[in-house]
Amino acid sequence: MSRPERKLNLNAFLAASGHHEASWRHPDAHPDKGVDIKHYLKLAQIAERGLLDSVFLADGYWAHSGSLEPFTMLSALAAATKHIGLIATVETTYNQPFHVARKFASLDHISKGRAGWNIVTGAGPAAEHFSKGQHPEHHERYESAEEFVEIVKGLWDSWEDDAVRNDKINDILIDPAKVRPLDYEGKHYRVKGPLNIARPPQGYPVLVQAGSSETGKAFAAKVAEVIFTAQLTFGEAQAFYKDVKSRLASFGRTADQLKILPGLSPILADTEAEAKDIEDQLFGLIDHEGAINRLSSRLGIDLSQHSLDDLVSLDGAHSTDQVNGMKSRHQLILDLIEREQPTLRQLINRLAGARGHFTFTGTPLQLADEIEKWFRNGAADGFNLMPQIYPSGLEQFVDKVIPELQNRGLFRTSYEEQTLRGHLGLARPANASQIQPSEKEVHVS
Repeated sequence: MSRPERKLNLNAFLAASGHHEASWRHPDAHPDKGVDIKHYLKLAQIAERGLLDSVFLADGYWAHSGSLEPFTMLSALAAATKHIGLIATVETTYNQPFHVARKFASLDHISKGRAGWNIVTGAGPAAEHFSKGQHPEHHERYESAEEFVEIVKGLWDSWEDDAVRNDKINDILIDPAKVRPLDYEGKHYRVKGPLNIARPPQGYPVLVQAGSSETGKAFAAKVAEVIFTAQLTFGEAQAFYKDVKSRLASFGRTADQLKILPGLSPILADTEAEAKDIEDQLFGLIDHEGAINRLSSRLGIDLSQHSLDDLVSLDGAHSTDQVNGMKSRHQLILDLIEREQPTLRQLINRLAGARGHFTFTGTPLQLADEIEKWFRNGAADGFNLMPQIYPSGLEQFVDKVIPELQNRGLFRTSYEEQTLRGHLGLARPANASQIQPSEKEVHVS
């Protein structure tokens, strides 16, 4: 069989103890490392040893998230790694475009072109933390986000690539003809610009999007270069992949300009039985009362009076239209209940592994087969890896799955590019601004 030219893209979604909700209680996990930079450095170095494209940090402003601020952490990781991409989640609803443009430009310079921005509108209400009256509605958040991203890109483009001259002989530090104000005025923002730092090495840090609602898919088709998505089954992943890729042409884009990476949350062992034992151990550590309370809140129905062995009924449950948070995740759970008719215990276990992402329990060879199936059959361009236990789950993947993928010609055997865009096969965007050269260059202090 001839080896395909197309290669998998793989990202590691970093976490303190793992992506199973009970991972922090597992003997192999270290929940005390949640704010320990050495822990995350170890994970990033394992991922880089496996030649992964990138590592990714989620972020939010809800209470007890227990995570370090992503720019601070990724700047530290950038100094201790050489190749791996560094993707940070930053919300648009509770930030300002100038700050975000400056921080990502700084991270891209620090890492020499390895930064990526996971654009989210902010699913969790945080208005009370930011002197806001209330959390905006879903459609309002996306409308505002489109302006936000347009401004950030404009600020990155406010410097031409060769604006910084550093010409000591002719006394020219910066060519002012190659730096211009943005002067943006929209419905939600007014931003003058220019940015106060040179254009990022990648032009733009890679633009990632993590919403899979109808609004999210439309936003991704217009703006995103990578999508992190939650798909529970191969069939659902195929349908999502086809849908989103088909939307690109209307924005003048081609299929290879957007990488779709479903979440993949594996439990691996040398035998199926050993992997199943780990899974059963994690299931046994679940806080069922807490899980029932979260499900009740999400679905809008009281499940606390039901036995764990009762079938879950959707009578009285919120429709997706009634949800102002993660609409796609809510719909995923509704579809799961209708399709599989689970008991309450089965539903809790199904969601515990990775909050609605695809979970896998088995051997490295079996996982390689599943990855190849999704990759070759229009379900994924790669995966957003979410090991259920850290660090052991990532080590298992890197040491045992990566070599098998390499043997099949599905994954790189060395880093061939220097930037995250290079790893992903994405072009460096041209500067969209049209700056007329000045008649005379002057010194700018």
